[in-house]
Amino acid sequence: MAGNSLVLPIVLWGRKAPTHCISAVLLMDDGATIVTGCHDGQICLWDLSLELEINPRALLFGHTASITCLSKACASSDRQYVVSASESGEMCLWDVSDGRCIEFTKLACTHTGIEFYQFTVGNQREGRLLCHGHYPEILVVDATSLEVLYSLVSKISPDWISSMSIIRSHRTQEDTVVAVSMTGILKVWIVTSEISDTQDTEPIFEEESKPIYCQNCQSISFCAFTQRSLLVVCSKYWRVFDAGDYSLLCSGPSENGQTWTGGDFISADKVIIWTENGQSYIYKLPASCLPASDSFRSDVGKAVENLIPPVQYGLLDREDKELFICPPVTRFFYGRRECFHKLLIQGDSSGRLCIWNVPDTLEKQEAEEGLKMTTSICLQEAFGKLTPCPAGIIDQLSLVPNSSDPLKVTASVYIPSHGRLVCGREDGSIIIVPATQTAIVQLLQGEHMLRRGWPPHRTLRGHRNKITCLLYPHQVSARYDQRYLISGGVDFSVIIWDIFSGEMKHIFCVHGGEITQLLVPPENCSTRVQHCICSVASDHSVGLLSLREKKCIMLASRHLFPIQVIKWRPSDDYLVVGCSDGSVYVWQMDTGALDRCVMGITAVEILNACDEAVPAAVDSLSHPAINLKQAMTRRSLAALKNMAHHKLQTLATNLLASEASDKGNLPKYSHNSLMVQAIKTNLTDPDIHVLFFDVEALIIQLLTEEASRPNTALISPESLHKASGSADKGGSFLTGKRAAVLFQQVKETIKENIKEHLLDDEDEDEEILRQKREESDPEYRSSKSKPLTLLEYNLTMDTAKLFMSCLHAWGLNEVLDEVCLDRLGMLKPHCTVSFGLLSRGGHMSLMLPGHNQPICKPSCGKPEGERKLSTTDGVGKGTYGVSRAVTTQHLLSIISLANTLMSMTNATFIGDHMKKGPVRPPRPSTPDFSKVKGSPPTSSNVVQGQIKQGWSQLAAMHCVMLPDLLGLDKFRPPLLEMLARRWQDRCLEVREAAQALLLAELRRIEQGGRKETIDAWAPYLPQYMDSVISPGVTAESIQTANASPDALGTETKVQEEEHDLVDDDITAGKALTFLLLQPPSPKLPPHSTIRRTAIDLIGRGFTVWEPYMDVSAVLMGLLELCADAEKQLANITMGLPLSPAADSARSARHALSLIATARPPAFITTIAKEVHRHTALAANTQSQQNIHTTTLARAKGEILRVIEILIEKMPTDVVDLLVEVMDIIMYCLEGSLVKKKGLQECFPAICRFYMVSYYERNHRIAVGARHGSVALYDIRTGKCQTIHGHKGPITAVAFAPDGRYLATYSNSDSHISFWQMLILWSLISVADQRFKLKVVLTNPGRFPLIFRHVQHVTDSVTNLPAFRLDLTMVEP
Repeated sequence: MAGNSLVLPIVLWGRKAPTHCISAVLLMDDGATIVTGCHDGQICLWDLSLELEINPRALLFGHTASITCLSKACASSDRQYVVSASESGEMCLWDVSDGRCIEFTKLACTHTGIEFYQFTVGNQREGRLLCHGHYPEILVVDATSLEVLYSLVSKISPDWISSMSIIRSHRTQEDTVVAVSMTGILKVWIVTSEISDTQDTEPIFEEESKPIYCQNCQSISFCAFTQRSLLVVCSKYWRVFDAGDYSLLCSGPSENGQTWTGGDFISADKVIIWTENGQSYIYKLPASCLPASDSFRSDVGKAVENLIPPVQYGLLDREDKELFICPPVTRFFYGRRECFHKLLIQGDSSGRLCIWNVPDTLEKQEAEEGLKMTTSICLQEAFGKLTPCPAGIIDQLSLVPNSSDPLKVTASVYIPSHGRLVCGREDGSIIIVPATQTAIVQLLQGEHMLRRGWPPHRTLRGHRNKITCLLYPHQVSARYDQRYLISGGVDFSVIIWDIFSGEMKHIFCVHGGEITQLLVPPENCSTRVQHCICSVASDHSVGLLSLREKKCIMLASRHLFPIQVIKWRPSDDYLVVGCSDGSVYVWQMDTGALDRCVMGITAVEILNACDEAVPAAVDSLSHPAINLKQAMTRRSLAALKNMAHHKLQTLATNLLASEASDKGNLPKYSHNSLMVQAIKTNLTDPDIHVLFFDVEALIIQLLTEEASRPNTALISPESLHKASGSADKGGSFLTGKRAAVLFQQVKETIKENIKEHLLDDEDEDEEILRQKREESDPEYRSSKSKPLTLLEYNLTMDTAKLFMSCLHAWGLNEVLDEVCLDRLGMLKPHCTVSFGLLSRGGHMSLMLPGHNQPICKPSCGKPEGERKLSTTDGVGKGTYGVSRAVTTQHLLSIISLANTLMSMTNATFIGDHMKKGPVRPPRPSTPDFSKVKGSPPTSSNVVQGQIKQGWSQLAAMHCVMLPDLLGLDKFRPPLLEMLARRWQDRCLEVREAAQALLLAELRRIEQGGRKETIDAWAPYLPQYMDSVISPGVTAESIQTANASPDALGTETKVQEEEHDLVDDDITAGKALTFLLLQPPSPKLPPHSTIRRTAIDLIGRGFTVWEPYMDVSAVLMGLLELCADAEKQLANITMGLPLSPAADSARSARHALSLIATARPPAFITTIAKEVHRHTALAANTQSQQNIHTTTLARAKGEILRVIEILIEKMPTDVVDLLVEVMDIIMYCLEGSLVKKKGLQECFPAICRFYMVSYYERNHRIAVGARHGSVALYDIRTGKCQTIHGHKGPITAVAFAPDGRYLATYSNSDSHISFWQMLILWSLISVADQRFKLKVVLTNPGRFPLIFRHVQHVTDSVTNLPAFRLDLTMVEP
């Protein structure tokens, strides 16, 4: 559900903390954050206070295998980046401040250690990661892009590197990489900044290779205090070497036969070494190891036995001697905080983090007894301290008598079409519950807290023990009956349930072990297999269970090892099973026969061949000739059938592929506004439930519902609810035929099937049958199971209610809070809401409960009232002080949703779901809720206004007032680049929210902040040639252009104040033109977001960029985009995301309007010039055929639309260039249409001007110009003639009723000129003055013979005194 859409996770952790078996530990440079990686692949972030108190903050998901190493990835203090590597070769770059995944990659090799190395090139600091692991070299990786740049290779005895250290030289520019290989050979490489800066893949060979006889090397570390010593720790001894010539200085054996796992220098003369059982020993080095001592190197060359041994100085031991699954991970760090701590941090397999603060000198007692641990905490302890306890999704329904812990949820599946969550528990029961309702109970406070067993739910009982897996097949494929739910348990059984009636339909008991997995076969299997589901059990068996025939049609049970992977080969009717020992079994589904069992490379090839999407691929399993032979020998019916369809399949595949590529531009989004996903960090853990709210889908559903409402004007929420309740089975949210019609439009617009939300007829029949059975069977009616449709509620509004209530910053504005509770129906959270953040590639960070608790000792001593206050204080305001990325996502969501709800009728959450529940008398202490839910006030318009005002205030508070209300110390401002990226989001509501937020943030940071932002981003603007699309434009420039909207977004808005940024303006102007005009390419698709952003910014900042861009090219580019705008925007249904092409057209349209109104003369003259060029081309007969396909010809309607806007808004500018405007209009209007209907009807706007007159009979138009001439257009020929008659601008022109005369009047010289049209037209080129009668107007009343009357008026355009000429000629 990630991708482009705005998706916010909210997580319900439950009381049991996730398993966190620590495999790697890292302390950040600022000493405020500890990062731990675990064997299950998660990464935990812990806050460390100055008092060395620890509080878990967030869990990061993304790795699929055990974390092998962690390293910092950035040296600057403002960016806290960490890189992690896992056993499967994945590498991730994380931002520790908010848990975002910045970059990720997957290599074919496993890293076991990563060191960060920074060097300076000029003024720039570059970062590199030196990685070693299960490969015979050291890979040098770029710290920002995670690309492998080059490698450090051994010429002599290459081997895996067991550990490595970087020795920084302050005297020279050369740094040394020292590593010890598995066989105990010490390798030395010299790395210079010149080498590091090269991008070539040439390997660098070692400078020195020396055997130091250190087998099983665990760690190697360089002494930062003396800059001369190296400590090498092996499993049975540790040694100190001179870093100059690598000669041995000192050696120490292991204590009591324990195994050493690592060590480090804690001062110039002391080392700390730790063992695999968690003990750490401090040793004082002899004088021969200290460069400051006179006897330094006195022992060099002696045998190991004759060296002066180190003296044990102290011991750090764990208080709890618990058994560990695997050795604890210990690391030593210098805390670079105000107080300079030396910290030993240890993480163990139970998830416990222990810290020892190592002093420079130990007291005698400490040295003898061992240094006491400073802090120790594990996730479960942190969970246990919280009040209230972290909530699980159905805790209120899982209470066990005489036990404080609720029943564990062991398997879950969410049914989006009904909004129901199905939870299997450890006692074998299954609960079906409305997801939003149960989440509201866990997170928000309200009337539901007083009801036991709320919300109404259904319990299915049939399994005798723990449920291990659940499957709702209809969700995976529509071919399955939507009533069926499948469950598997530890009692070896698989049960089919009917979710509507709660009946158990069938029990399969074919396996001999607990069910571990339930799968759905792919679409193109045989029809018999298509109605089966596949079950996998712990006795290494796989079954195909037919839901239609209610029997097991195949059981594959001869596997010797646990099953790891199931693959399908439908074209050959094969089921392919991969086991943990690497063996692959190929089974025939039709006959149940084992086809073959293979190992090794063949097994890998077979598994890979199954992944190929093309059914007719030629590979080890599907060569046509082999296929036919196999089919004949095995009499496999399905294979024979498939052979016949072989060519058809190939054809269909190719067609599908081409069709898919054509549709690649369509917006794909999930139409489920809420998805609930159960995750486990470890198989033994209960489920953690993550609620994913898709903001875009929620907005679309709200708008779709709004449009499908009947009479929206006079509806109260209650009556609406009753009306929708009848068709609202299973929480589907649309009613009646109108909805069906509406959805047809929706489908056409977005090419996505939203059938799930409409009820099938089957469902209706099921309902009727159930009712009949209830009437006839009293026992059935009285049974406890409640129907799925018992609780009628509006799923969309409920989702919005839950989401908005969690997002709103409560407690900052009491008046608004009251409005939210009483008018809008929102509810306050009663515990801290744990939000998450989705980032690249589906990586996710989830906040742990209590993430915003101040790090201090648990508040047991506080009085109850005080403690409550402190939690509610953290409850509302928590999320906007977490991190900038979280703030951005949350503000975008709440503002866009508030604006959507504001645009709806009666969008209040009051009384939507609690009415249908059983009514109980309220307890004496409860507040009176009746007045909230009471009948709506009579004046619904007033209420409507109040609701709209409430949403408006909510949006305004979050958009503008949050920094002031929260205080800048608690508020993390939104990220400008994230907002800029959504500047042209496909969802209009999100787009408007992003634009409002970005502008508000730019205003808040003021001129200094804006200047900094521009300076930070300007370097990323590519340098373009003057010719905008020169042939030499490289792909790189397009790539860098992808970073530019962030810079551009900010640059446009500041142009009012920043006038000294001319260079940036030039670059930005060229970058924008480039993005608009660059032909489509894979890196810059035709309707990409960045292109739209460029279009939008060209429009907004045209006055800034105009001097630096080719205006004609830009206008033609924009006209090209909106040439077909009418067609594309005509079929858009309310509020749905526009298709990219329609969106581009809309943006281009808007930009054209902005450009035209900002610079009318530039627009008019440029278009007029293009029209003249086009007309000249049209006169040339050779180019006649394609003249109708040019941009100008296709965009006629668009040009007229803009001219109309200009006449409306900028009449003075139009008057100045009236002849050019008329040229454009004449080109755009069809001559035949004007002849037929007249100018007044075809383009009434231009007829407002007195300088324009049209005579219908001979189809001529006269236009008076600013410089005193008159342009005469003949519509029939399309030609234009000009006559000069006045010294100043012409104020009015008019034809006589019979068309023989034309009168023109100029205000500046007060002359009326009469022109005799017939002679004028034939001799116009002579321009003889005989035909002109010039009259000096001294008193208009003196001309009774010539005019019927002369009206003295004021010109509405120029506000000058003028005369309206009504020329009725009188014959002499």
